Amino acid sequence: MKDRTTMLPKTRKNPWRARLARAQEGFTLIELMVVILIIGLLATIVVQNLRGATDKARRIKAEADISAFKTALDRYYLDNGSYPTSDQGLAALVAAPTTGRIPADYPEGGYIEKVPNDPWGTPYYYQSDGNSYVLKSFGADGVEGGTGKNADIDGSSSS
Repeated sequence: MKDRTTMLPKTRKNPWRARLARAQEGFTLIELMVVILIIGLLATIVVQNLRGATDKARRIKAEADISAFKTALDRYYLDNGSYPTSDQGLAALVAAPTTGRIPADYPEGGYIEKVPNDPWGTPYYYQSDGNSYVLKSFGADGVEGGTGKNADIDGSSSS
């Protein structure tokens, strides 16, 4: 009887299979560098988009703060017949003012909890004669005027 292993036909080694097997052992340095370059470019694009989103979020926050101030100022006006003066400032919305026209019916706890700075760390600009007011954030640069992220956000009264 013949051995079973001798009954099988002998196969030749294919040179292309050997090359393919060697080529699949790992990545070349060039391939790795291309992948790292692509990842770096994608990261740069993402960071640039986030930077713009941060500026937009700060403007939206300032607009929300000004809206809250306007609501509190309108309530103050309805309760007291005038807006807080420039001397009293926005602090008159947190605690009853002690100078100028003193409100007769000031609610316990005030009209707002606190007066925050704008999202860029600058105090909101408030000026009033008691009949109308100017309320602004001067934007990212903290200076009146400007465009883009430096543009003023105005919440002044219309009267």
